[in-house]
Amino acid sequence: MQTGSIDLGPYEPFDLQSTVESGQSYLWDREDGRMYDEPGAYGGSAWYTTVSRAFEDPAVIRVRQVDAGLEWESNADAESVLRSRLRLTDDLHAIRDTAPDDDVVQNSFDAYWGMRLVDDPAFETLISFICSAQMRVGRIHGMQQALCRTYGESVEFDGRTYDAYPRAETLAATTEAELRDLGLGYRAPYVQQTAEMVADGQGHPEEARDLPYEEAREYLTRFVGVGEKVADCILLFALDFTEAIPLDTWIRTAIEEYYPSCDRGNYAETSRALRETFGGTYAGYVQTYVFHYLR
Repeated sequence: MQTGSIDLGPYEPFDLQSTVESGQSYLWDREDGRMYDEPGAYGGSAWYTTVSRAFEDPAVIRVRQVDAGLEWESNADAESVLRSRLRLTDDLHAIRDTAPDDDVVQNSFDAYWGMRLVDDPAFETLISFICSAQMRVGRIHGMQQALCRTYGESVEFDGRTYDAYPRAETLAATTEAELRDLGLGYRAPYVQQTAEMVADGQGHPEEARDLPYEEAREYLTRFVGVGEKVADCILLFALDFTEAIPLDTWIRTAIEEYYPSCDRGNYAETSRALRETFGGTYAGYVQTYVFHYLR
């Protein structure tokens, strides 16, 4: 076992619980079984676990908050992966300075100050958010855990067995019926067909990374089950498009109540108007705080 700690130094504050339990990522699990149970200052001392493919073999990473820093355990040297996945070098103070000085935004930052965007693997994020349509965060998380248990590679660590996220080739070989049995419902064929597209080389979400933002969003809608909102989630939480604003139910409610002038009658124009209102480059950061605060 390898262990380590991360002192954030000038990159404080950090809130692990808000970062991994805010509906951005469904690839972490809380070892005390209380994922999405209740909020707490800095996530208490709960351990969160994921299995990363950033190494030659899948590696388990366990991490918990220690004051404003982190403590981790893994069967690999996990520090660089954690710094990337949890965006530990983002300057939250500078990002907040770009946000509008209105009550809903500033109250959101105050309530969850320290929350970061995640930077998750693109394929895993693609499948996770295909599963997210009209679902509560706990159910989405449960679907991903079921996919891992059923189709993921087993990894032994510290006397326990963990499961990696399934590879595209594995999900492509499933059937709609099998995925429905895991609770995916009408999303089952979308997951199978999108995995097949990736496995067959018809496309990969990573190919959107170097495109201009709105072209990248359009590119991602080629995958089955991916509309503009899901595409924006993938761009924001996996491909480093910090300007992306997914227009989900909560954000549309915020537009209606607080930013009615941003409603332009269609997704692209409304997104563009809210992106400008939320400060441009880091508008997705602002959106994520507002989403978590209102939800």
